[in-house]
Amino acid sequence: MNIWITILEILAVALASMGCLVMITVLYVFARQQVRRMVPKKEMKQVEQEKPIMSKEKGEGVTFNDIFMFMIAVPLVLLWVGFAGFVIHTGLNNSSVLENIEAYTTLIAILGGPALLIIKDALDVWKQEQAEKTAFYKVKAQSVIDYNDSMQKQSQMIETKAQEQEHKMEMKK
Repeated sequence: MNIWITILEILAVALASMGCLVMITVLYVFARQQVRRMVPKKEMKQVEQEKPIMSKEKGEGVTFNDIFMFMIAVPLVLLWVGFAGFVIHTGLNNSSVLENIEAYTTLIAILGGPALLIIKDALDVWKQEQAEKTAFYKVKAQSVIDYNDSMQKQSQMIETKAQEQEHKMEMKK
């Protein structure tokens, strides 16, 4: 039983360390925004002109949400799934785990609440991205159809004008 407590203490220290890293990141972003507000606008325009313009396809940079997902959400979900799997595996091989199963299921439930919310939000974001991609491809496909239609009409018009010109030239002879 002492080994389980040691493992949980190590996990708690690891999560606390990750929390400190997130706080440092938040403070860095806040300080960076404050410095930007203090810099005169003329200097900001010069700095903006020096930076190369990147399209959205190449990347938008790292946002706070990206940092949050990789520092808090992903480890929490992995910890939840890992601990649940560990309890199941150990419970099948060790009867003492089954005697204390209530404590383990409580811990799994405590970790599972936020983990399930994170997973649900991640799936919602994914669904939204897929819907945006579908809408984009529908618009793109329609524009290709419209382009092909206009090209066909233009080539028919050119052919018609060429035939009319030939008929006029034959009539003059």
